[in-house]
Amino acid sequence: MAMIIDGKAISAQVRTEIAADTKAFSDRTGIVPGLAVVIVGNDPASQVYVRNKRRACGEVGFYSEGYELPEETTQDELEALVDKLNANPKIHGILVQLPLPKHLDAEKLLLRIDPKKDVDAFHPYNVGRIMIGNYAFLPCTPAGIMELLRRSGMTVEGKECVVVGRSNIVGKPMAMLLLQANGTVTVCHSRTKDLASVTRRADILVAAIGKADFFTADMVKPGAVVIDVGMNRRADGKLTGDVDFASVEPVTSAITPVPGGVGPMTITMLMKNTLRAAQDSVN
Repeated sequence: MAMIIDGKAISAQVRTEIAADTKAFSDRTGIVPGLAVVIVGNDPASQVYVRNKRRACGEVGFYSEGYELPEETTQDELEALVDKLNANPKIHGILVQLPLPKHLDAEKLLLRIDPKKDVDAFHPYNVGRIMIGNYAFLPCTPAGIMELLRRSGMTVEGKECVVVGRSNIVGKPMAMLLLQANGTVTVCHSRTKDLASVTRRADILVAAIGKADFFTADMVKPGAVVIDVGMNRRADGKLTGDVDFASVEPVTSAITPVPGGVGPMTITMLMKNTLRAAQDSVN
C-alpha cells in the first residue's frame, strides 16, 4: 500500500513553524515581514492564487499589500509600481503573478525586481545562485517538493531521479535541487525518445508536463516515489494531475495526490522565502 504524501498536513506544520519564527523575529526587531502581490488582468486562476497568498500572509503574521491592475496596464506603469515596491522598506518580497497579458514583457519586469525581494526566485541573479548551490531563495514549487520528501522520510542521495518537464519555474530548478541532494538526475521533455523506458528507471519520478493523467502504471518502476506537479481540469470539471493516480498509486511506495499534494506547499514556501528576505534585510 503506497504512502499518500499529505501536502496539506505537511504544509500546515511548516506554516506553524513559520508563524512562530515570524513572531520571534518581529518581537526581536520590530519588523513585520511584508509581501506585495501584483496581478494584471482578470485571469480567474491567477485571482484565486493571489487570494490564497494573501490569506497565507495573515495566517503566519505577515503584512501584505495587493495590487489588482486592469488588463490595459502599460509596461511603464507596471515597472513604476515595481520601483516603488523596491524602495518600500515595509515590503520584503515582491511577487508579480504570471502569466501577464501578452502586451507586457514579463522577462523585463522580473529583471526589474530587486533580487533581495525576488521571493519567487525568478531573477537571473537568484537562478545563478541556485546553480552554484549558494542561494537565499528557492523557487517555491521545487522547494516544496524537497520539503515533502524530507518530512516524509525519503532520502534523495544515491537515488535515480527523473524529472519530466524543463520549465524555468519547476523542471530546471527541481533537477538542480535533486542533484545538490546527491541524486542522479535525468531531465526529460517533449523530445525525449522512448520516455517510458527512462521513467521506469526512476526511484523518484517528478511529473511536471501539464498533461492530464499522462503517466500510467507501465511508465513507473515498482516501488518508486512519484511526485505529481500537474494541475489539470478534466472535461467533467474535476482536478487531476499529470499522473493517472488510480493506476499508478498501487505500483508506488509513495505518491502525492492532486489536489492536496504539491500545491499547498508552493504558497507555504513563498512564506518561507518572504521571512528569509525580512531576516536578511537586517543582517
